[in-house]
Amino acid sequence: MALGFIIAAIFHSIFDFLLFEFILIVVSSFIMDFDVFLSKYAKDGNHRNLFSHSIIPSMIIIFLGLFFFWPVLIICGFAYLFHIIIDTFDWGTNFFFFPKKTFGIRYLITKEEEENLEEFLSEFKNPQSFFDFKYYNSKLSLSIEIAMFTGMVISMVFLALEYIFLIIIYFLGLYFHLSIHFKLKKIEDK
Repeated sequence: MALGFIIAAIFHSIFDFLLFEFILIVVSSFIMDFDVFLSKYAKDGNHRNLFSHSIIPSMIIIFLGLFFFWPVLIICGFAYLFHIIIDTFDWGTNFFFFPKKTFGIRYLITKEEEENLEEFLSEFKNPQSFFDFKYYNSKLSLSIEIAMFTGMVISMVFLALEYIFLIIIYFLGLYFHLSIHFKLKKIEDK
């Protein structure tokens, strides 16, 4: 989500977006993560294997932006695309969708864990805890989160100060993520 604010702020300095346009770009950078509520329909129950976590929606949005000659929509498409690209680094995504294959560096999961995933998941009371704990115990993941937050604040202060109040959206998202993390931690600690 922080990336959406950074992208919107940078381009706001060029296009002087209306509030609606600024919000549209920010939302485009994280809307695909609402597919987490559709995980039960995904291969392996992984929401990143759904259509929404491929590059296809971003290409459609970019094409529509070009067709209607609306720079905001083009930027929304790129904000969406950058999120998908970033997701390839930690757990990977079904980048091209049709091969039904997870693509990416996937630095949070070892080859052994991937090959014996069911065994590793069975060590937890809630299988989601495996993924959550790997993410929040990763110094690289936390460093990236801190860097993105810092970049968001700096870009908002210097390039889009009039929309700084929108950062509340970031904190709502952070609250959502952390509430899940602490709920899982509580379950595993019992």
